[in-house]
Amino acid sequence: MGEHVAAIHTATNALQALGRGFDVNFDTRLLYCKGVSGSRVVEVDEEHPRDMCLYDDVVVENVSRDIGCSQEPIERQNSGVYSFQEMVEYFNNKANVSGSFAIGSFNSAFSFTGSKLIDAAATKTLSSDGFYIPLAKVQLKKSHLTLQQNVKRVVPVSWDPPSLASFIENFGTHVITSITIGGKDVIYVKQHHSSPLSKLEIKNYIQEIGNQRVLILFPSIAKGFTLNLRLQHILAAKKYFLEFQIPRVWAPLRDRIPGHQRKEPVCPSLQFSIMGQKLYVSQEQITVGRRLVTGLRLCLEGNKQNRLSVHLQHLVSLPKILQPYWDNHVAIGAPKWQGPEEQDSRWFEPVKWKNFSHVSTAPIENPETFIGDSSGVYIVTGAQLGVWDFGPRNVLYMKLLYSRLPGCTIRRSLWDHTPIKSSKISTSGDSSSPDNSSSGSRENVVGNKLMKYVDLSEMSKGPQDPPGHWLVTGGKLGVEKGKIVLRKKKSI
Repeated sequence: MGEHVAAIHTATNALQALGRGFDVNFDTRLLYCKGVSGSRVVEVDEEHPRDMCLYDDVVVENVSRDIGCSQEPIERQNSGVYSFQEMVEYFNNKANVSGSFAIGSFNSAFSFTGSKLIDAAATKTLSSDGFYIPLAKVQLKKSHLTLQQNVKRVVPVSWDPPSLASFIENFGTHVITSITIGGKDVIYVKQHHSSPLSKLEIKNYIQEIGNQRVLILFPSIAKGFTLNLRLQHILAAKKYFLEFQIPRVWAPLRDRIPGHQRKEPVCPSLQFSIMGQKLYVSQEQITVGRRLVTGLRLCLEGNKQNRLSVHLQHLVSLPKILQPYWDNHVAIGAPKWQGPEEQDSRWFEPVKWKNFSHVSTAPIENPETFIGDSSGVYIVTGAQLGVWDFGPRNVLYMKLLYSRLPGCTIRRSLWDHTPIKSSKISTSGDSSSPDNSSSGSRENVVGNKLMKYVDLSEMSKGPQDPPGHWLVTGGKLGVEKGKIVLRKKKSI
């Protein structure tokens, strides 16, 4: 029943977005459409509605007769290996947008700055490969659209930058004419000039990753080569799997000295409603030195369990196979902090209300880490939360510390959005093990109203997750169902 209601809600939002404006230079998700829900910038017949069946038993009532629905096939789309400008044109063609400028969905997919001069100069090749699973496609049936009268009246009639800026802010640059409802799983690969891989090697790499995704999305299709792939995988990973059978602990360690009580620090805070409780944010830098990080989590600390912090799970010692490359006597250079840009508001998402605290959801990765680069990789060895002060609409963000691991390469990287099933509430008393939290601290957290705003699930991978030797190479904050979440990028 709940899934059916959610499907109806999603379908209704999609139908109401048809005919609305959006700024093609920024995020194209429905959340960022211009105007309030249903406020279209083009004329649509609302006087002759009818019920529309989109797919299965999902029926939406009172849909304009100017809106049609069609079914699209499940397909795999591989862009090929393109230059910067070729990929821009590929994205524009898919979005049915004329011109050779980079649209917002392109910049978002490849984490570009939006400056063509900077982005193109730093890029060698781009490629994508993905599966698209459409349930229904809704679109305006009219071939010629007419602007609403209230929109016509404010269209600038001359070159007036302030008026143009105001018009775009209110109505956008383009009109949404079709929306596909469904899901997708797409890999985007960006190759820098320092990467030695050829176009053919990049093509083969992304093809291999895509084939592995087939095993998850369409197991019946991939049945023919599943067994062979698994055997190769087990033989190649066995040595690394055994090397990584080392105990894991969470950093930082808290309350290990009997009777010791840490002084409450002065911290910035977040607020999600006008009368809501404040959530304080610890800005302590959590670093683990030359230890391999395998997990991340958010935690509520302090006597009142109202201070948000980030914890790192790491191996207690360095695997022998990595000691020649990363032991204390090996020079690796100074670690570097990476984080989002304060001015990049396209990644800001409200936790509850748009007039209160937001979260920067920008993914954090090291730009110097490339697939197959034998000169070394950068892995996460530290994390820190922070708050940008924009008044009531302040923004929570995260930075990651990267250390160089020379002589090693990355074979595969994936964003992990699945918390471990056995993860428990993370409090300041359970830094070394999820089972260590005292009953008192656990009761405080369960009764804490701030719990509904923070997902405290553990994002970690261990021996139980094949091939058993994942490391953290990236991370990002997000907002899901009104909760602040933490997600990680894992690599082998």
